[in-house]
Amino acid sequence: MTEVPVNTENKNVGNEKRIHELDSLFKPKAIAIIGASSKELSIGNVILKNLVHYGYTGQIYPINPKEPEIRGIKAYPTIFDVPGDIDLAHIIIPSRFVPQMIEDCGKKGIKSVIINSAGFSEMGEEGMALQKEFLANAKKYGVRVFGPNCQGIINADPQYNAYCDFTFTFPKPGSISIVALSGGVGAFIMQSLFDLDIGMRLYASNGNACDVSISEVVDYYGNDDGTRAIILYTEGFHNPKEFMDVAKRVSKKKPILAMKAGRTEEGAKAAASHTGSLAGVDIATELIFEKTGILSFQNEEEMCQAAMAFSTQPLPKGNRVGIITNTGGPAVIATDELVSAGLQLPALSERAKEILKETMLPEASIGNPVDVVATGGGTHFRSALDVMMDEDDIDAVYINFVTAPFTDTNEVARNIVEVNKQKRKPMVCNFMTNMSLERFQETAKILRDGGVPCYSFPTTAAKALGALYKYHKMQSRNIGKEKDFNDVNKKEAGNILQLARNENREFLTSAQTYQLLAHYKIPFADWRIASDTEDAVKAAEVIGFPVVIKADSSSLIHKSDQGGVAINLNNADEVRSTVVRMKALFDAADLKFFIQKYLPGGRELIAGVSAKKDLGHLIMFGIGGIYVEVLKDVVFKIAPVTEVEADEMLASLKASKLLDGVRGEKGIDKQLVTDIILRVSQLVTDFPEIQEMDMNPIMAFGDNAFVVDARIKI
Repeated sequence: MTEVPVNTENKNVGNEKRIHELDSLFKPKAIAIIGASSKELSIGNVILKNLVHYGYTGQIYPINPKEPEIRGIKAYPTIFDVPGDIDLAHIIIPSRFVPQMIEDCGKKGIKSVIINSAGFSEMGEEGMALQKEFLANAKKYGVRVFGPNCQGIINADPQYNAYCDFTFTFPKPGSISIVALSGGVGAFIMQSLFDLDIGMRLYASNGNACDVSISEVVDYYGNDDGTRAIILYTEGFHNPKEFMDVAKRVSKKKPILAMKAGRTEEGAKAAASHTGSLAGVDIATELIFEKTGILSFQNEEEMCQAAMAFSTQPLPKGNRVGIITNTGGPAVIATDELVSAGLQLPALSERAKEILKETMLPEASIGNPVDVVATGGGTHFRSALDVMMDEDDIDAVYINFVTAPFTDTNEVARNIVEVNKQKRKPMVCNFMTNMSLERFQETAKILRDGGVPCYSFPTTAAKALGALYKYHKMQSRNIGKEKDFNDVNKKEAGNILQLARNENREFLTSAQTYQLLAHYKIPFADWRIASDTEDAVKAAEVIGFPVVIKADSSSLIHKSDQGGVAINLNNADEVRSTVVRMKALFDAADLKFFIQKYLPGGRELIAGVSAKKDLGHLIMFGIGGIYVEVLKDVVFKIAPVTEVEADEMLASLKASKLLDGVRGEKGIDKQLVTDIILRVSQLVTDFPEIQEMDMNPIMAFGDNAFVVDARIKI
C-alpha cells in the first residue's frame, strides 16, 4: 500500500504548528468512540476494551444511539450529548456516514479523528468521492484525520496509557516509537519488541494516510523527548521530498531504523534506457534512506534487535571494540561478525594488561578478547569492564556471558549493570543461559532492568553493535554540497529542449543530444551528421579514420541490437558499404547517419539518469558496454550528487579495481569521470523534464574521457 496524497493545506503549515496539531492525536485527554458497540468481537467494542484494560487516564465517551452504557461506561446518543470537550474521536461507522460525522466532529471542536472504517480510496471511485468529501469537511474545521482504514495509535506513556487501537499487544513503557504503513507489519513489530521484553513509547499505523502522513508522524516522534529510537516500516512514499526533508532533520537527533517492503518489484519494465531498466527494481526508497541518514534493514528481526541497543546505549565514537568473555567459542563467532560489520579489535595498552594481570585469575587470557574464564566472578568482569572503559583505543564493548552454575551470576550481572549505567561507551551482551532455572531468571532480570541489551546468540549481539557503529558512521559522514559548474550554458541548453518539445519529440535527435552535452561541457567524441553516402564519407574524412557509424532515427532505440552500429571503419569504401547496408536495413523516413571518431582501448563505463515521480532523478554510474544489463555492476544516487557521493560511486563498484588498472594496464583519470557524473547531475537538476538518459559507453582513458553514445528522453 502506498500513501495517498496528504492534505495540501497542511503541507504548507509551519513545522511547529503541525507538530502541535498532533498532540490531540497522541496525547488525548478525552476520547469519543463513535460506533462503540456491546458486541464482543466488534472493533467498536475492542477499542473500548483496550482503553479500559490499558488504563487510559482520560475520559472515554462511547457514542451509540441505542445503548445506555457499554462495558460499564455511560454511552451517549451523539457527540453533541457529551458534556465535556473531546480531543480525539474514533470513527467506526459505515463509510457513507463518515463525511457527515466529520462535519459533526468539527462543530463539536474535536481536533483529531481516527477513522478505523474502510470503504474509501482503496475501494475505487465511489470510495474516493467519500474520502474527498470528508477531507473537505475536515479542512473546513481544522480537523486532522488519521487513516482511514487503519488501526490507530498507542501512547504507552503512563501519563496517558492511550491504547487507541484494536490490536492485542499491551507494551510496557519504553523509548522506542513505531510508525508503520501496514497495520499487520506494525503489529508484528510491536509484538516482537514485547517478546524481547523491550518497552515501547508511541505507535502509529495510518492505513490510507489521506491526511496525517508518515512524514508528520516521524517529525512528531523526532520532537518527542521520550522517544530515543524510531522504527519505520513503509511500502513507499507519496511525497518523497517531504519525507526527505523531515528525515534529514530527525535522523540528526535520534536514530531511525527502517525497513521497506517490495524491494524486488519491477517498476520500469518498459524503460527505453539501460538506466531505466536497471532502476526498475525499486531502489528509490533505499536511496532516500541513505541520503537522509536512516539505518536500513532487510530483516525485521534484526531491526527489532538493533532497536533494543539504540534504546539504551550511547553511540560509539569509532569502530574499535573490546570483547570480554567467559567462554571461548562464542567470542570467535562474534569476532567474525564484528569484523564483517567494519569493526576492529585493537590490542590493549601495556597499562591495561598490567592491571588485568593483577586482577584476573591466573588462567585468564589477557588481551582483546579478555577471557575471564568460566570461573570468573563479578570482580573479574568488573575489572575487565573498567579497563575497557578507560582504554582510549576502545569505542564499544561486547560481552559474552554464560551463566556457569559454579559462579554468582547475579553478582556478575550487577557489576555489568553498574558500568552500563555510566553510559561511557555502548555495550551489548550475548547472554547464554537456561531460562527454565529460577536463579538465572533473576540474573536476566537484573541485566534487563539495568538497561543492558542482551541477546541469545553471539551473531545477533554482534549485529546490534554493528548497527550502532553503522549509524555513527552515517551521522559522521559529510557528503558536502553539490558542485555548481559556472561554465555551462543553461540558456542554450533550454532552447534545445524547447525545440524538441515544439517538435513533439520523445527522444532528442543525436545532434540535439550532443549539442546539449556540449552546453554542459560533458566531453564527447568528435561527430558529424550525414544524410547520404557521400556526406558520410566527407564527414569521416574530416573527423579522421577510424570512425563509427550509427543509424540515427527516432524509431531506433537500442541501435546495436538492431544492426545500426558499425565500428572501426578505416576508409571511405568501408563507410560507403556500411551506409548502403543500413539504408537497406532500416526503412525510416528520418534516417540519417551519425559519424563519430572511433576511440578504442579505453575502459567502457556508463552513466545515466532515471526520473522518479515526486523525488527527482536517480543518477546511475557503472561498468558499461554491451553487457551492462548482464553484469549490472552499477550504483545509484539521488540528484543532486555531491563530489563525495560521485567518488563513492566509483569506489563502490564491484569492479572498482579495474578503474585503477590491473596487470600492467593504465588506470583511468577518475577526476574526469567524476566531473561527468557531476555535470550530468547539474544538467538534470536544472532541467527536470529530462526523464531518462544513457551515456553508454563512456570511454575512459588515463588522461581523458569521452561520451561515445548518448540518448536522452524528455
